[in-house]
Parts: sequence; C-alpha cells; structure tokens
Amino acid sequence: MPVYEYTALDTKGKTVSGIIDAEGSVAARQKLRSGGNFPVEITEVRDTPSKKTPSPILQLSFFNRIKPAEIAMLTRQLSTLVGAGFPLVNALDTLIPQTKAPALKKLLARVKDAIVEGNSFAGALALYPNTFTPLFVNMVRAGESSGTLEIVLERLAEIMEKQQALKNRIRSALAYPALMSIVGAAVLFVLLAYIVPSITTIFTDMDQVLPAPTRFLIAVGELFKSYWWLLLIVVIALPLGFRSFKKTARGRYWYDKTALGLPLIGPLLSKLAVARFARTLGSLLENGVAMLSALEIVKNIVGNTLIAETIDAAAVDVGKGQGLGQALSQADMLPYLAIQMIQVGEQSGELEPMLNKIADVFENEFESSIMSMTALLEPVMILVMAVAVGFIVLSICLPIFEMNQLIK
Repeated sequence: MPVYEYTALDTKGKTVSGIIDAEGSVAARQKLRSGGNFPVEITEVRDTPSKKTPSPILQLSFFNRIKPAEIAMLTRQLSTLVGAGFPLVNALDTLIPQTKAPALKKLLARVKDAIVEGNSFAGALALYPNTFTPLFVNMVRAGESSGTLEIVLERLAEIMEKQQALKNRIRSALAYPALMSIVGAAVLFVLLAYIVPSITTIFTDMDQVLPAPTRFLIAVGELFKSYWWLLLIVVIALPLGFRSFKKTARGRYWYDKTALGLPLIGPLLSKLAVARFARTLGSLLENGVAMLSALEIVKNIVGNTLIAETIDAAAVDVGKGQGLGQALSQADMLPYLAIQMIQVGEQSGELEPMLNKIADVFENEFESSIMSMTALLEPVMILVMAVAVGFIVLSICLPIFEMNQLIK
C-alpha cells in the first residue's frame, strides 16, 4: 500500500503534517477528511518496502538517524499493545500517529505495509538491517513461530533498555573527565601558542645561555605559534586515518588484539564482551532459538574479533556434541568465572538463567571498573595539568633567577 506525506489544516485552522497509507491519493484525501483534517498537499513516498532491499541512499540519509532509545521505546509500546490483544497490524496503526520521529514513523508505515502484503513481522523488519539488528529479527521470528510475540517483544525491550541505561551511566561517568581534558588541552594550547612566546621574547635578546627547560619551552612555543595549523591538521587526520584503518579486517583484528592486551582496558573490554555474549545468548535460548543459530548471531554482537572467533570455533565443537562451557574453555579467551558458571548451568539444566546471571555479574563489574577509573582520572588529570603549568612557570622563572644573581 502506498505511503503519503501530507500537509493539512485541522478544524482549528492549524497546519498539521505527517504520513498516511492509502490505496491512492484520492483515498488518502478522503481518509484525512474523515479524520477532521483538510488536505493541502499530499506527496507519495515512492521507496516502498515491496523491494527486497531498501535503497542504500535512503538508509544512509534517513534511517540511520533512528536512535536505539526510540527503537527500545517502540518495542516496549508494541509489546504492551500485542499483550493487550491487539492484532499486530492494528497495534502498528495505533503507534504510527503517536510516533514523533519522522524517520521512525515512515519506517513503521513501511513495516506495516510489508506485513499487509503477506510478509511475516520478522521478514518485514529484516528489510531494514541498519535499524533492526539480527538479534532483534531472530528473536521476533522465534516469537512468531512459538506464539509468544508479546513476551519476546517485552524481553527485547528489557535488553535494549538495560543496554541504553548502561551506556548512559558510562557517558555520565566520562563526561566530566572528557570536559576537563578538552579545557586543559585548550588552556595549554593558548599558553604555548600565545602567552609563552610573548614572554620568552625577553630572553632571546639576552647574551647568555638560557637554561635547558627555557630553551625547550621557547622551541615548543615557536612550534605552536608558527605551525598551529599543521598541528590542528594532524590532530584531525590521525583519528580519521585510524578510524579508516580500523574498518579494514586487518585493522580491526590488530585493534581488538591490542585492546585486549592493554593492562586496564583489556579486562574491561573482556567483561563487556562477556556481558553482551551472555545476555544475548540467554535471551535467544529462552525464546526457542537453537544453540548453533544463537551462537551464529551472538558472535556478531560481542564487539571483538578475537572473542567472535572463539565463539565461532566453540560453535563447531558444540555442533560435534561438546558442551558449550568446555568448548569455550579451549581458547582461553573468556574469563574463567564465566566458563565455570556456564558449565554449572549446563550440568544443572539451567543454562538460560545462568547466562542472565553471568550478564548481571559482568555488567556490574564493568560499571564498577568504569566508575573506579573515572574517579582516578580526575586527580591524574589535575596532576598532569599541574606538572605542565609548573614546568612553564619554572622555565620562565629560571632565567629571571639567573639575572638576579648576575645583578648581585
């Protein structure tokens, strides 16, 4: 069914806009009039979901702007409506007018039309892989097959809400150190590029050998003053180049291997990967997804190439009849506690609840580690700033002390 963007006047004469689905433009106008709106302009959105794959340009410019928090809220609302007995199409019809984000509203209309055309809900969601992850699609497919769609949607909403809450707590914890880093870097740049050169010009006219710290400070000040634009280019180009390198298979592997080997960062990333692995695998198994299919999905969301290879190798061993805990222990990549808990869950027949407990444990450990690190970052940053400013002050004061001694 075609989807139309419209601009109309309501009964109070105010301009309203949105999208509407109808058999044609005439039907769309009639539908608007029946709702008490008087159409001014109606335009058909031509990129319909009947295509196998949505337009890449459309995905890049439009659907990538849909936030994970919006998807989580949509999933929660949809689970409530389906649980209350609404048919899926009617539930989507109810949510479309209430959705404020234009991109999400259009996406919902296309998903609904795909379902009306005969696709399953999971099949309609799979048309938009940039918005709905394989985890989301496969859990919805399992819920449709087992007749427990409302339970699956509620579980998905819980997973996404927990992930979003964890991200928000991490951002809040890192906000102050990040702000302090930016302010500190800006202050040092101003000191070295403008203030220090204007002060050190006094010493350049002196016919005496300046102390080594002063000479170094003058050289750095001249560098910042003369080539600040080059330093700015380097500061911008390095992250962009590193990001491009990290997108390659070799770069990603090198980055993941190096990150896991770092003293403080490595264990932190390992805990986060284990939490994602356990949470996702437990949810998939609880909703009827087979173990091998679940492992195939999970390896793509752990966020680390080496751990993904470990899960892939473990899936091969599990396919041969080996236990999951034993298969994962052979690579020595995951924490020993996680493997022990998986083995206990397998032996007791409570693997799914145990995986959720593993996720809770490692999420809490990850959050505690982040909080501890950010608590240490603040005094470390203050110390670094104090050392830098102290070095500048000392470098300026040393020649002055020598001049005083010569005068005496």
